[in-house]
Amino acid sequence: MSLEKILDAESVAIVGASKVETKRGFQAIRTLLDEKFEGAIYPVNPKEKSILGFKCYASISEIEAPVDMALITTPAKTIPAILKDCGKKGVRGAVIIAGGFKETGEKGKKLEDEIVREAQSHNIRLIGPNTSGMMNLKRHMNLVGLHDVPRGDIALLSQSGNMALALMTEAKLKSQKGFSYYVGVGNEADIKFHEYLEFFQNDPDTKAILMYVEGMRMGREFLQQAYKTTREKPVIMLKGGRSRQGSQAAGSHTGALAGISEVARTAFKRAGVIVVENPDELFPVAETLSSLPHIKNNNIAILADGGGHATIAADILSDLGVEIPELSEKSQAKLREILPAAATVRNPVDVAGGTDADPTIFADCAEIILKDANVGGLLIVGLFGGYGIRFAESLALMEEDAAHRMGKMVKKRNKPIVLHSLYNSEKPHSLHLMRYYGIPVYGSLDVSCMCIGKLAEYGNFLKRYHPKAKFVFDWQDKAKPEGDEIIRKVRDDGRTALLEYEAKKLLRLHGLPVSKDSLAKTAEEAVGFARKTGGPVALKISSPDILHKSDAGGVRINLSSHEEIRDAFDGIMKNAKKYDKKADIKGIIVSPMAKAGLEVIIGTKTDDQFGPVIMYGLGGIMVEILKDVTFRVLPVSQTYAKKMIEETKSFAILNGIRGKSPYDKKALTRILLLCSEVIESYPEIQEMDLNPVIVHEVGVSIVDARIILKKG
Repeated sequence: MSLEKILDAESVAIVGASKVETKRGFQAIRTLLDEKFEGAIYPVNPKEKSILGFKCYASISEIEAPVDMALITTPAKTIPAILKDCGKKGVRGAVIIAGGFKETGEKGKKLEDEIVREAQSHNIRLIGPNTSGMMNLKRHMNLVGLHDVPRGDIALLSQSGNMALALMTEAKLKSQKGFSYYVGVGNEADIKFHEYLEFFQNDPDTKAILMYVEGMRMGREFLQQAYKTTREKPVIMLKGGRSRQGSQAAGSHTGALAGISEVARTAFKRAGVIVVENPDELFPVAETLSSLPHIKNNNIAILADGGGHATIAADILSDLGVEIPELSEKSQAKLREILPAAATVRNPVDVAGGTDADPTIFADCAEIILKDANVGGLLIVGLFGGYGIRFAESLALMEEDAAHRMGKMVKKRNKPIVLHSLYNSEKPHSLHLMRYYGIPVYGSLDVSCMCIGKLAEYGNFLKRYHPKAKFVFDWQDKAKPEGDEIIRKVRDDGRTALLEYEAKKLLRLHGLPVSKDSLAKTAEEAVGFARKTGGPVALKISSPDILHKSDAGGVRINLSSHEEIRDAFDGIMKNAKKYDKKADIKGIIVSPMAKAGLEVIIGTKTDDQFGPVIMYGLGGIMVEILKDVTFRVLPVSQTYAKKMIEETKSFAILNGIRGKSPYDKKALTRILLLCSEVIESYPEIQEMDLNPVIVHEVGVSIVDARIILKKG
């Protein structure tokens, strides 16, 4: 059902309405009155006749007129009965303030499941529970109780009421921007993040979507929707729960899993979501992206009235992956005409005192720089806004004139300007004018750089956007009948783990270069199989009850002589039985030794939030020590597979170091693509572990493979 009737409700019932000023049921009515809500207000409390001049009803079903939305402020245990009454009345949505649901444990989870079932049976959509409320500022529908929240074009979704309060306060005190909507998502029991995203994408009064997220119930659906939404308008997110302790706090607060930070970060970025790591950057980045055109070529110019700030800004932007291109000869020549000889005009541009007597020269420089085809956006750093304060009051009028001119340039050139000012806290009128034209002004150089850097990041995403690069699986499209049969037999045996030779057979069906192994039941069979390989072999235990072969002493490598093979066979059998007396031992795998190369690891798992994800990194024992790994949500394209490899610290090794030849990166990229194909083909797979994978100068060898199926 569309969320319009809920988020744009024309009538609201306050269940739990009260005459006690400290209670939410009073504050909600008071705020709706103060904010001049345009719709109808219906207090509901069987013990009262009227509240704040409104007739009070014993129940929602007794209200004579239609009701779009119910704000329920009563305790958790009362919610099921209230929703049943809402169903009788035909209410379309409910905001449930109370906690005491999934976030508190199993008992709370059962109650949350009950209210969701009750709501679904009556076609009621739920915001929350465990929410601070919601606001539609264009309709003056304030169901939170906060006063003087600035109105604007940024929609806010948050799983923390305190974080929302902080952002609203920041907007009120430091910005000319404000909010179109606020939704406290809470436990996400019914309406999910991706549904809100779709609504705000289609809302003409919203230019950007700002999110504080701790966990998601339907992460893959969010990525699918985000990939559509971010093409239309920017989505900015701060992800809480990145650390182990933060994850635990997020879980206890919202009842949702926080997920693997690296998986989440790379997934959101791939969907075009602008992720920030610092709460202080969250609103400024949203303000910037909602106000300014994005940067189309990843190139930024810096205009400064001091070398120190210019140098630091260049360093910060370079760390953010932004290019600081040299200005064209034509631009440099024009800058030399208006700046003193000591000025630097290549980029960063340092006016070297050239603006001390006339700050309008800032506007002259900005115009020259923005005309340069190499430049996608401009960061101004230093004293602008403070010349009238520091030097002479008469300069303030010149700064204001420059502010008008630069404000008009942004629209004319369709290129952004972000301003860092040391005098931001003084609030001179020139900086107010800059904000009037949509040019954000910050006192922090770090924040200023981050904001213009994110304009470049968003532009880079839009430039590479491809409508087919979705987070969608076409299950079974590439499955092989023989592969389905392997999985069916494993299921028939009552197992969830494929034996190694079964896993390799499945992988071989999809063109993965696995070793050609044999399963020996006796030592003599092992000798015979080894003889056929024509080289040294490895012996590995094969048992559905022993997944970690090395832990059980079930692996011996680099065996050549018949005697070595017989001894190894007997030793492995002895170790396996000692490790698990009841283990079902199928035999011992005889595998040809792979030639030397670089060991890497490739694995997949089904993430709680995002579904199937893939990991790549340095393999062998180093994977646990160095943790040099990268993640992507599946499926991956060739571009993203290459990026996974390039992002690791060990990428330099693949290129060849100290005179060694480079390894086969193309073949490795193909392995990642084929792994994506395998997971896309068999939805039954829970996780897959290929370790080690040996990368050679030419080609790749998969030495060991483990596949685990989902239960049931």
